[in-house]
Amino acid sequence: MIVGRILPSFMLMLDRSFTYRPLSEAGEDQQVKSLLAQCFNAPRDRESLYFDLMGRDRYRGFWVGDRFAGALALLPMGQWWNHQRVPMTGIASVGIAPEHRGSGVALAMMQQMLLELHQQNVPLTTLYAAAQRLYRRAGYEQAGSVCGWEIETGSIALRHRPLSVRSIALEADLLMKMQHQQAIVNNGHLDRHPAMWKLLLTETDAPLYAYEFGDGEGYIVFRQEADQSLLKIVDWAVLTAAAGQTFWSFLSDHRSQIDKIRWTSAAIDPLSFWLPEQTANPRFVDRWMLRIVDVVSALELRGYPSDISAELHFEVQDDLITANCDRFCLTVSNGRAHVTRGGRGDLKLDIRGLAPLYTNLFCASQLQQMGVLEGDRDTLMQADRIFTAAPPWMPDFF
Repeated sequence: MIVGRILPSFMLMLDRSFTYRPLSEAGEDQQVKSLLAQCFNAPRDRESLYFDLMGRDRYRGFWVGDRFAGALALLPMGQWWNHQRVPMTGIASVGIAPEHRGSGVALAMMQQMLLELHQQNVPLTTLYAAAQRLYRRAGYEQAGSVCGWEIETGSIALRHRPLSVRSIALEADLLMKMQHQQAIVNNGHLDRHPAMWKLLLTETDAPLYAYEFGDGEGYIVFRQEADQSLLKIVDWAVLTAAAGQTFWSFLSDHRSQIDKIRWTSAAIDPLSFWLPEQTANPRFVDRWMLRIVDVVSALELRGYPSDISAELHFEVQDDLITANCDRFCLTVSNGRAHVTRGGRGDLKLDIRGLAPLYTNLFCASQLQQMGVLEGDRDTLMQADRIFTAAPPWMPDFF
């Protein structure tokens, strides 16, 4: 439990004592469920299901004086960066009671959450933002993308299945191995928390169907919405070219009853590569945000290009976590890194600017043009080489 006052550098309108802690009794569970149903304009039973699947130990409450003011959920999992798993906590269900909005409660709650994670030596935290300004004030920045896609089923024009297709049970254990193989080669993908699997594979509005391609070469999980003649892909993994061709041929065979297919992927969608023509269309593009909680461990656990040996001196400003506010020297060799404190501070940036550099959403040279960081030409080129990676994206939403 953290009881205290707002840090001076973040003091807004909140001038009373607060409490940030895990939930401790059933009555608090009901408060959180009611608040989140109101905040997200969702049916109460749906938020209750979400809460129960996640588990009460994942939630934190925030009180101003003796009044319940907000809540959030923590999902400890991992995220893949250049073939290396970095521990990451996903932040979900951030909700503030209407009477406390605009008072500084949301920022204060996020600060206390970040201090908790730093005490637990968590390197990274990621979230989807309803309001970027708030999270930027807490040190988050845009770090990767997610894109929704749609295709007319009749336009797929693939009829050959190189692999067998078989119906499988909705069990995470059957899918985890294939999902892991796909995640490890895609920067930003998750090593999902068990609650994420529960949420994906729980039937709600319509039945879920799952199929495997070949012998562990891929899978698809989807639901059908009869009123829209729509097939919505809930989860997928495609590990080989044969699986990609089978994936689309299998979906093409639904064309007599299904008009459209929707799925979530990257802005440059790997699934669309196997289509004969560019008939898939993006429905939306969004960006998720990342916050470096521990600079040293985040940089040391990430993977790097294996063919370079390099050193980068940089200086970070972090108004919340003082241990991150320092000069560092990053030494990279054989795909791994070591970080020491001190050095010249050739590259200057704040904790927000480190996030898109870390994920390679933008390279250092681009971030310098955006006014996010400072450094001379040689320093920027060195940072570009060190942090080069495939574009970051994830298919999950939490």
